[in-house]
Amino acid sequence: MPIELVHLCDARFTLREPITLSDTPLGTKVIAEVATAEYDGERFKAKLKGVAAADWVTFDSHGLGTLDVRVTLETHDGAIVFTSYRGRIDLAKGGLVYAAPLYDTGDDRYRWLNAIQAIAKGTTDGTNLEYEIYEVR
Repeated sequence: MPIELVHLCDARFTLREPITLSDTPLGTKVIAEVATAEYDGERFKAKLKGVAAADWVTFDSHGLGTLDVRVTLETHDGAIVFTSYRGRIDLAKGGLVYAAPLYDTGDDRYRWLNAIQAIAKGTTDGTNLEYEIYEVR
């Protein structure tokens, strides 16, 4: 059975000045709090809700990072949606980012998000982060 990708939305984030913990037992940890987040697509439009949103990244000595991201969103029509994702970032390849977002909501209008697995590809310069996000079918 072939995999189908259906565009869900594009996402843009602005990140605050990162907090860096060098030389931890697992590598260098970088915590980048999210200042703004905007998701824009035909089926899903949302913005950052609150301030409890950040990207926790652990980098190895070659600039390869493992993402751990959590963000609460509010859709254009008032639904609250939580998103979390893991992924990889490669600083050696110009900040190329791959992620696998999941969505959680109790709002009936967006309950369909709970059932999907998404994938994302993007880039970051450390302050701005942009993704194309697709639903996997």
